[in-house]
Amino acid sequence: MNVYDKCPVLENNSFKIRLIEERDTDDLLCVYSDKFALPFFNSDNCHGTNFYCAVREHMADSIKYWLIEYHEYRGFVRFTIVDKKEGKAVGTIEMFRREAEDFYNDCGILRLDLGSRWEKTEVIYDILALVTEPFFEWFGCSKIATKAPVYAVDRIEALKKAGYVKSDEPLIGHDKKIAYFDYWVIQKRI
Repeated sequence: MNVYDKCPVLENNSFKIRLIEERDTDDLLCVYSDKFALPFFNSDNCHGTNFYCAVREHMADSIKYWLIEYHEYRGFVRFTIVDKKEGKAVGTIEMFRREAEDFYNDCGILRLDLGSRWEKTEVIYDILALVTEPFFEWFGCSKIATKAPVYAVDRIEALKKAGYVKSDEPLIGHDKKIAYFDYWVIQKRI
């Protein structure tokens, strides 16, 4: 199965994870304009952007760009996280397989952006438990890495519970000059 030919949907009792859609604009504007959520967004290797977005038009443009990356360039998949109880989008997951000359070669990079109300251990664990195993298959990687800075205490607890381990290895940027830290990794079970 190729995730870029047809994007599957994942679902549990709490969340539905599906390809981002333009109709998510207003809900995701609430996420990306949330100043309390901003410190948890992973913008490593994203050319200086921090993903803070307080203007609807800019959010709509970001979603259009993410869909172009998916459909035309197959660079990454940006999934929307829908809270089934609330009936709205409460965050996104970006996922892609990285090929590089560092520890993170053949590695899925998972970027998890959530509104601050959902930045809780139980919520993050619920999402990780839903996506981790399918992502190994869909992206054909031997490990998955995601960022959790030292202050992301709920995120770190969720990662530990889900089987991720703190890595001391830096992720080397595209320019081969910048090193990024604070990654947690899980290996594919054989």
